[in-house]
Amino acid sequence: MTTSHAGSATPSAGRTGVLDRCFRLAERGTTPLREIRGGLVTFFAMVYILVLNPIILSGPDSTGAYLGGGSGPNKAAIAAGTALVAGVMSILMGGVADFPLALAAGLGLNTMVAATIVQLPGMTWADGMGIVVIEGVVIVLLVLTGLREAIFRAVPRYLRTAISVGIGLFVTFVGLVNAGIVHKSPDRVDSPPLVFAVNGSLSTWPLLVFVAGLALTAVLMVRRVNGAILIGIVFSTACALIVEALFKVSAKPSGGWGLTTPALKGSPVTAPDFATLGQVSPLGSFHKLGIVAVVVLSFSVMLADFFDTMGTMVAVGAEGDLLDENGDPPKTRSILLVDSLAAVAGGVGGVSSNTAYIESATGVADGARTGLASVATGVFFLLATFLSPLAAVVPNEAAAPALVAVGFLMMQQVSKIDWTDLAVAIPAFLTIVFMPFGYSITVGIGIGFIAHVLIQAAVGGARKVHPLLWVVSLLFVVYFLLEPIERLLGLK
Repeated sequence: MTTSHAGSATPSAGRTGVLDRCFRLAERGTTPLREIRGGLVTFFAMVYILVLNPIILSGPDSTGAYLGGGSGPNKAAIAAGTALVAGVMSILMGGVADFPLALAAGLGLNTMVAATIVQLPGMTWADGMGIVVIEGVVIVLLVLTGLREAIFRAVPRYLRTAISVGIGLFVTFVGLVNAGIVHKSPDRVDSPPLVFAVNGSLSTWPLLVFVAGLALTAVLMVRRVNGAILIGIVFSTACALIVEALFKVSAKPSGGWGLTTPALKGSPVTAPDFATLGQVSPLGSFHKLGIVAVVVLSFSVMLADFFDTMGTMVAVGAEGDLLDENGDPPKTRSILLVDSLAAVAGGVGGVSSNTAYIESATGVADGARTGLASVATGVFFLLATFLSPLAAVVPNEAAAPALVAVGFLMMQQVSKIDWTDLAVAIPAFLTIVFMPFGYSITVGIGIGFIAHVLIQAAVGGARKVHPLLWVVSLLFVVYFLLEPIERLLGLK
C-alpha cells in the first residue's frame, strides 16, 4: 500500500491518553498532531464547497422563491448551513466509525436538486430538500437491514481496486479543471474537447501559482517530508495572496482566479446565518408530482449517493492501508450508516444531500489514519461558520496541487489488477476511464458493474456473479435510461 509518503510514526508505547483509547492512534501508528494536520489538509481540499454550494443553490425555485428566504440569493446562509452540516457529520463519522473520511454537500447531487427537482412545476426548495430526506431515509433503512453492506461485499476485489484507481484519475482531473490548466475549448467545430492552459501557454498568474505549488508538493513528497501536501497548500496560498496584492489579478477581464479571490476584506469573523435549517417538506412533492414521479426522482438521487460513497471509502481506505484481507474498511456498516444519515441531515439543513468526500484522501496521504482526522476536519468546518472570510482565502489554484498529488498516489494501485485476464481487465479498464471522462464516480462504477456481469455471463461464469450484482446492474441500466423514463412520465 502507498503509505511510505506519510512518514513513519513512533508513538510512545506507554501512551494511555483518551485520544489514544478512542481512536487507536498507537495501533495505527499515528499521533494526535499528525491526525489534526491531516484533518486540516482535508479541510483545505474541501473548503471550496463553501463557495460552490451557495452558487449552485442560490437560484430561484419554480415559484420564484429563494433558498433561505428573502427576495434574492442568500449565499451567506447557504454557506453557513453547508459548513454546519459538514462539520457535524464529519465529527460523527470520526467519532462513530473511527475512519478518516469527511463529509459535505455532494456535488452533482446539489446540481440535480437545483437544476431539475425544484424547477418542476410547483416545486419549492423545501419540497426538493424533502426528496433528499426521503432518499436518505431509504438508504438508512438499507444500511440497518444490512443490504447496503451486502452489496458492497458482493463487488469483486478487482473492481474495488479499479474503482480506487478510477477515482484517482477523477480526482486528478478535478484538480486540473479547478486550477484552470485544462478547460473546455472554444465552441468551434475544429477545436479539441479540452485545451491546455491559455492557448497552450502558462500565461496567467493563477496558472503559475498552481504549477509552483504542484512542483513544491512533488519535491517534498519525493524527499519524504512530513506534511508535504499541507505545506504545498500553504505555500500556494501565500503565493496567491502576494500575486493578488501586487498585480490585482481579480480585476483583469481574463486570466483571473477561479471561484475564490485570495484576498481578505473586512473582518475575518462574521456571525453565521442559519436560515436554511429546517427548510424541508418531505410530503410536499407527493401532492405536487405524484407518487411515481417522487419515486423516480428519489431513486436517481439515491443511486448516485449510494455508490459514490462505496467507491470513496474503499479508495481512502486503500490509500491509508486500512483495508482488511478482503479489501473491506474497518467498521464498514458504521461508515455507511453515518454517510446515510448525512443525506438526511443535508436535507433537513436545507443544503442538499451530504456525502463522503474523496478529498479526504488528501489528509490520508498526509498521514491521517483514524477518525480523529475527521473530527478535526469537522471542527474546522464549524469554525468556518464564523470565519468564512478566512476559509474563502484559499483559491482553487492553491488547493488543486493536493488533488493532483492524491490522484498520483491512488493510481499506484493499478498494478494490483491482472491485466492479462481480459475478463478482469476490460471491466476494470471501463470503470477507470469512465470516471474522469464521464466526470462521475457513479457512472464509472455503473459501467464497470454492467461490463462485469455481461462478460461473466458471456464466458459461462454467470453463476459466479453474486445475485445482488445482477440486481444492482439492472438498476444501473435503469439509471442510465432515466431521462427517457422521465420523459415518458412527463417529468421533462
